Amino acid sequence: MFKVGDLAVYPAHGVGVIERIENRKISGCQEDFFVMRILENNMIIMIPSSNAENVGLRQIIDQNEVLKVYAILKERERSVDGSQTWNRRYRDYMDKIKSGSVFEIAEVYRDLSTIQQDKELSFGERKMLDTARSLLVKEISLAKNMKEEDVERDIQSNLFVQTVDKE
Repeated sequence: MFKVGDLAVYPAHGVGVIERIENRKISGCQEDFFVMRILENNMIIMIPSSNAENVGLRQIIDQNEVLKVYAILKERERSVDGSQTWNRRYRDYMDKIKSGSVFEIAEVYRDLSTIQQDKELSFGERKMLDTARSLLVKEISLAKNMKEEDVERDIQSNLFVQTVDKE
């Protein structure tokens, strides 16, 4: 599935590089592990190769999928009801981030950016908005071989945020 040097995405942590593949004996069974270093914070994660798909380890997206992410950012509809209590929205959005799907992360970023236009986000939601932005920027910058600052501008220019005149 992966080899040393490959870039991969680990759900809720982001893009990392497979630094090595180790064989370890655990509970009397031999198992291969992907040893992955997360690029954002240098955290090391060991993923059993037999369980990599189940935990959501995946390749970074390609150019066509980047276009789908931008299309999601342009949509007007929210994926979660903005009138829910902040803690209910938080749980729903956290599930999306933990899924590891770049498309669900784009929905979280779009939704929270839109809600932020109408009312103040809770501390947890602001942190989640930053997490979603960071995950999107890092993966898209690697997928498109662009600087993160340029990707951040692209994301902002593709984001549909409804502006309302308040009188």
